[in-house]
Amino acid sequence: MTMSPMTTLVNRFRASAPAQPDGLGSAVGQALGEAAQAATTDVRPAAQVAAVVVPPRAALRRSRLPSLIAVAGLAGFGALFALVRRGRTAAFDAAVTLRIQASRNRPLETLMRAASWPGFPPQSRIIQPLIIAGLAAARLRVEAVGQTLAWGTALLSTVVKRFMDRPRPVAGKDLRVVAAPLGGSSFPSGHVLTFVGVYGFLAFLAATLVRPVALRRMLVGFFLGLIALVGPSRIQQGHHWPTDVTASYLLGTSYLVGVVALYRRLKARRVAPRA
Repeated sequence: MTMSPMTTLVNRFRASAPAQPDGLGSAVGQALGEAAQAATTDVRPAAQVAAVVVPPRAALRRSRLPSLIAVAGLAGFGALFALVRRGRTAAFDAAVTLRIQASRNRPLETLMRAASWPGFPPQSRIIQPLIIAGLAAARLRVEAVGQTLAWGTALLSTVVKRFMDRPRPVAGKDLRVVAAPLGGSSFPSGHVLTFVGVYGFLAFLAATLVRPVALRRMLVGFFLGLIALVGPSRIQQGHHWPTDVTASYLLGTSYLVGVVALYRRLKARRVAPRA
């Protein structure tokens, strides 16, 4: 059986170390051999650490989760894109929209309008540059780059809309549509897609950078709450169909996973010790 170079190296270290070392060289050789053996063997850590750390193989499986989420999001988006393109979701969209709009709760309608407000121009063209400029001014340059990339969901929405010329909901006897400066295709929802990218990345930054626990939880909760509310608000106001919103959540999540992965790579290069 052919042995790998690392296995051969381990065996050499073992062979060179006497059973009872009596010198510094022998001790070093034995230590290196044991280290090489441990590095090439999938074993559980020490008992004290094993209580809180999963085995290496389990850790490897868990590390694939973001990639699986991104792939699942793209697959779901592709399926919805095909169904909408063929007109297979009209009945579902109408039924869900009417159900969501059935409530005439004024505080709820105010909350829905507030959730959608950051996504309308001119504020949508002001808020994001201010966030990026604030990060850069705080010398969080890698974070500013990541936030700029996250804002790319707005451009992504524009590109996808060109491939799907879907009419927006029209006000009728039962369906309500709140007047707003809108245009273009209904699919996907630009609000939702942009919010997932922009505020999703801000939630990630808050979770990883903010030191005070109370402030960190408040910021993460606020950004995630804004993302969760914007989808229903677009349906409640009659600006988008439910499949428009769902597709945007799926595509936006996949995009966000990619941005976070790129950010982590850039951050690792920046903090890595230089020779």
